[in-house]
Amino acid sequence: MNRQKSFENEKPSLYLVPTPIGNLSEMTPRALEILNSVDVIACEDTRTSGQLLKHFGISKRLIAYQNFNEESSAKGIVNLLSQGNNVALISDAGYPLISDPGQRVVTEASAEGFNVIPVSGCSAVLNALVASGLIAQPFLFVGFLPPSNGDRVRKLQEYRAYPMTMIFYEAPHRITKMLKSCLEVLGDRRCCLCREMTKIHEEFLRGTISEMLEILDELKGEMVVVIEGNRDDYNKDVDMSMILRMVNESVETGMTTSQAIKDVAARTGVPKNRIYDMVHKDPQKGTC
Repeated sequence: MNRQKSFENEKPSLYLVPTPIGNLSEMTPRALEILNSVDVIACEDTRTSGQLLKHFGISKRLIAYQNFNEESSAKGIVNLLSQGNNVALISDAGYPLISDPGQRVVTEASAEGFNVIPVSGCSAVLNALVASGLIAQPFLFVGFLPPSNGDRVRKLQEYRAYPMTMIFYEAPHRITKMLKSCLEVLGDRRCCLCREMTKIHEEFLRGTISEMLEILDELKGEMVVVIEGNRDDYNKDVDMSMILRMVNESVETGMTTSQAIKDVAARTGVPKNRIYDMVHKDPQKGTC
């Protein structure tokens, strides 16, 4: 067990500091206090973050922490912590780790016993969810879907039967293909397309997926898509071949069959007994 009492020890700390997703006035006093107090700030792009810090009059050592160098950067940050430095991790916009780099360093820093301290602040996920007009909880944050059509469709098939509201990120040049895949797999569900949140051109478009597809040529900017969950009988619509594939993939990562069944049941909401029966009765169950 790793028990962290963040403010009852003098261990070096890794702070996860959110930055504004558009409107700089949403930078919190505590976030500014942390950025002013740490020894080093790790960021995605030193140029982008440099402009942010300049706006708030903060001068600190900046280091790059990006997806392509995450392994080496994580080791570098843990080394900084081991030397007694406090480090803040920021994203270009929004919350670190939420479709942004950071998972590797959080895992390694916490495993080494250093404090990992979250700082409250901006998140496009929650902004979109609460303004969408759809049921706010429970919800599932998916983030970016795979860019290729086949992989995107297969991933959506895993989520098709989920009853909870789903939240996706998408780039403007892929939004049409992404929503066409959603229409194909999920059906014409209610959704909310959120763009340019907190900026002057902030817009929320509420309607159906097909209605969004009619006007996409007019839209620009980074987008968050909130789509309602399956309102029909949940387990009736489950693609059990997809469930079987998920079990096999879990087994391939090193899980036992029993662990894989439990894992997939937790992820999908399909009863363990139903998955167990399918796995052990299916003659084509593969690695299971």
